[in-house]
Amino acid sequence: MHFIKKWVMPSNHQDSSKNSERLFHVSEEPGIAVFEPRPSPSFFVEITGDVVFAIEDRLLHNYLLPRDCPRVTYYQTAGTTTADKEKFFGESKADFVVIVESGWYERIKNTMLYCYELPGNDFTLLDECAGYQISYQPVIPNDIRTISDIMAELLSRNVELRFTPSLIKIAEAVSKSTLNFSIIRMRNAAG
Repeated sequence: MHFIKKWVMPSNHQDSSKNSERLFHVSEEPGIAVFEPRPSPSFFVEITGDVVFAIEDRLLHNYLLPRDCPRVTYYQTAGTTTADKEKFFGESKADFVVIVESGWYERIKNTMLYCYELPGNDFTLLDECAGYQISYQPVIPNDIRTISDIMAELLSRNVELRFTPSLIKIAEAVSKSTLNFSIIRMRNAAG
């Protein structure tokens, strides 16, 4: 059995699920003046050209990590079974869980992120479960915010942050569950 270290913010958190109309792009690169459409890094049958990706505010926490950091993230829906709630959330009061490998702790602690807020007028929904929106047009950010403490930012969004030596088994279990989930950058996962 692997040890999983957990951090959770108290329940008097800000509710980030109510601002889903706000769109963001997170980068380790400062000073991006224009986001130019690029080929999608993943295959989506709905994408018919180069795009700019944005993430909805309600799921921004999935991208508040170094770009290459492997992660498993999930949350409950109306269709989540009681058994899955108990198995994956236990006594947690968090709305979302983000699990990363322990080997990424120092890099997470030392990485600076730049959170660009994007205008939503040229974006269309690609994947509701993941909160992905796309635009086929160049996008000029409305604002940029520097995030120097990733863990504090995650915890302020009612996310339970877990560290574990390997994501392989949890990724497999979550993918077979009734939860909504994202499994990101697993090509970089240990084991």
